[in-house]
Amino acid sequence: MKTVQIRYIYFILFFISFIKLNAQEQKRIKIEYSGFLSFSEEKYPDAKILTRDDSGQIHIIHEGVNMWCDQAIFYSNEDFIEAYGHVKMKQGDTINMDAKYVEYSGKTKLAFASGDVVLTEPSSVLTTDTLYFDRAKQESFYKTGGTVVRDSSGTITSRIGRYYMNTKKYQFVNDVKLVNPQYVLETEQLDYYTESALAYMYGPSTITGSSSKIYCERGFYDTTKDIGYFIKNSRIDYDNRTIEGDSLYFDRNKNFASATNNIIVTDTLNKSVIKGHYAEVYKAKDSLFITKRALAISVQEKDSLYIHSDTLMVTGKPEHRITRAFRNVRMYKSDMSGKADSIHIDQQTGLTQLINLSRLSPKDNFAVKRRPILWNFDNQMTGDTIHIRSSPKEEKLDSLIVFENAFIINKDTVGDGFNQIKGQRLYGLFNEKNQLYQVDIIRNAESIYYARNDEQELIGIEKSKSANISMYFVGNEINEIKKINQVDGSLYPKSKYPENSTKLKGFDWREEERPKSVEDLFKDDPPLNLPVIKGLEDYIPQEEFFDDELINRAEEAEENNKSKNLKNPSKASRHIPSKDSIQNITKPIKEPATLEKAP
Repeated sequence: MKTVQIRYIYFILFFISFIKLNAQEQKRIKIEYSGFLSFSEEKYPDAKILTRDDSGQIHIIHEGVNMWCDQAIFYSNEDFIEAYGHVKMKQGDTINMDAKYVEYSGKTKLAFASGDVVLTEPSSVLTTDTLYFDRAKQESFYKTGGTVVRDSSGTITSRIGRYYMNTKKYQFVNDVKLVNPQYVLETEQLDYYTESALAYMYGPSTITGSSSKIYCERGFYDTTKDIGYFIKNSRIDYDNRTIEGDSLYFDRNKNFASATNNIIVTDTLNKSVIKGHYAEVYKAKDSLFITKRALAISVQEKDSLYIHSDTLMVTGKPEHRITRAFRNVRMYKSDMSGKADSIHIDQQTGLTQLINLSRLSPKDNFAVKRRPILWNFDNQMTGDTIHIRSSPKEEKLDSLIVFENAFIINKDTVGDGFNQIKGQRLYGLFNEKNQLYQVDIIRNAESIYYARNDEQELIGIEKSKSANISMYFVGNEINEIKKINQVDGSLYPKSKYPENSTKLKGFDWREEERPKSVEDLFKDDPPLNLPVIKGLEDYIPQEEFFDDELINRAEEAEENNKSKNLKNPSKASRHIPSKDSIQNITKPIKEPATLEKAP
């Protein structure tokens, strides 16, 4: 009984050994068909020379790969073949390669092709001068320049390229250029998926179209849908407008772009800059929307104008831009500042409108506080609506109008009192220094004026009513007041002036609200919490094509040659570089440092 068991065990071991041996035999290169066979020990020692005949090319098989050629040198001891002339290599139903010359090792499973190499897979065609094809890893690689063509995406060229067959992904490195009928994409590294037509850019990258140019240092682009997402120093140039931000979204079909965090929009034609932390741009409509600490800057050589609000909109053609600011608007210029619920600016005509909330009636407790307000040097002006006219080209204020409930206050130069004039409407004119030199109050005018002599001694306090009042300034001080159709008025010594009559009805001194710097525009804003930019992974340098695993396969082939006492070095390692020289083949991309931007 034991003898039978032992024999049975021996039989199983013998069968397993037979299977392993048979499997090893099957892994060797097989010549399926050859027209002629010859030998040349002097020129090709230990090799068979195979030549096609009229019935067909030489047919070679190895582990699912079929290869055809006109002539082949077959080194059976090394399981290595050199194929010449109209070489075709086919793997399954998806990978086809054509070349003038191919070397293939059955031991390393590495193919080297040269001469008009064409690699075809279902979604793209690669052409290059030389190509490595590692069947063990299912990767191909070129380092002397190549071109990939995909109908829907365009043509991609690069100095170094790699194709991962399992994931259907190309990785292009150095001088990468994608040419599409709608745009040209240039970058340092491009990861491209052939099935989805998605492209990932690393390093300084540009996408240039007929009406736009995109720059980023990390980005994604859907070459089929023509949409993209860009981060790290990203920028879009639209004609005379540039949009910068921590992240940008772009839709070429809709001519739409949105930006998030640290946004700067520069209008070179109108010399304006808009900042914020979320923006949307519709190029075809010439429309820009921006919010989250929105700030508009009208850049001028002498004195720029800053406008801050919850939301900003800029519309219109470059030659006729309209800027609208909504909710809690504040403006600052060294010689003028103001506040309003909304501001409307026509850059062509130079008209700026400070607008009140229409829903607020005079009975509303906050109506006075929400009225537009304007400060010019020592003068405070309020009213339901304020219009300012200026000359953008000359950078000069021209005039202003205060509609309904006009009220101007000027603090007395010496004492604690206030010069005040109110009426239905106010007209003001500015001099060359952007200072008010004349103010006219029209209809139902009332005034309180602290009269002083040349030594600034108080003569008395005048209170009066009239149809109209004209006020003239010298510098920032009231020099003369003229009353037209005066109803009544008296000049009182300070000691006899009624204490309860020092302020006209509607008086509201708001000096504490006055922005005195650009920083003051933001002092009442809530804390800013910016979203974390996500969506694109950091750059990961590509693994070496000639990695340790491939080199080990070549070294094993060399050891196998030595064990067979073959004199010549293994041909399997002919095109595999040494470990010391590998780093010079593909240098990893180093992304530029991120530019720090203030929120």
